[in-house]
Amino acid sequence: MKNQIKKAYDELAGHYHKLRKEESNVKFYKEILETPFLLKLTGNVKNKKVLDLGCGPGVHAKFLAKRGAKVTGIDNSKESIILARKESPKSKFFVDDVEKLPFKSNEFDIVFSAMVLGHFKNWNKILNQVNRVLKKNGIFVFSTYNPFKEILTKIKWRGKEFRVIEDYFDERLIYADWKNEKKSFKVSHHHKTYGTIIKLLINHGFELLDYEDCKPPKSAKQKYPKKYEETINVPNFCVWKLRKK
Repeated sequence: MKNQIKKAYDELAGHYHKLRKEESNVKFYKEILETPFLLKLTGNVKNKKVLDLGCGPGVHAKFLAKRGAKVTGIDNSKESIILARKESPKSKFFVDDVEKLPFKSNEFDIVFSAMVLGHFKNWNKILNQVNRVLKKNGIFVFSTYNPFKEILTKIKWRGKEFRVIEDYFDERLIYADWKNEKKSFKVSHHHKTYGTIIKLLINHGFELLDYEDCKPPKSAKQKYPKKYEETINVPNFCVWKLRKK
């Protein structure tokens, strides 16, 4: 499964990076809906050593570096890292396995991760590694799909369309089609309940400091009216802020 995701990111890295900068729907989800909450919960990063875990093409690394962070990024996609080095030239980037981090213990003040953990069925290895490389009282901030949003199903009844939650307690792989101009890939993420996520975080030595359901700002309503209406009542993403005990 990990190799399948790596292949998709390698093949789609350039296409995704271009969409994130130019395509309005992608810009809405990432730049308006998710990233502001990640940066808000991360807080002051000036002179902090920050690990961008699963850094992709370096967009978040660039944001963090502009705020004064000393950023190190890691991703298993070689093509994404090539883009990241151009996007944030002052940051350091490595192609490696996020479940086997090549860093010393107690090295980072903050670990930052956008939409990475959900690709893994088992979070034990990655959480152990995050805990290991964080300093004592270090901060871990990450985003995931909202557990309720990812299992919503559309149904029609009496000529109207409704969204209903189905099989919330069935923790399972959910597949999405990712495409560029030439290829399509089945990319998976693993649905977990809130209860499972919270217990995993506690059992791996973290305490919960803050949490946000990603809600669009009112300023987005005029420019992105359709996406605003779709997400104002149903959160697509959520962001978690934790501290290493």
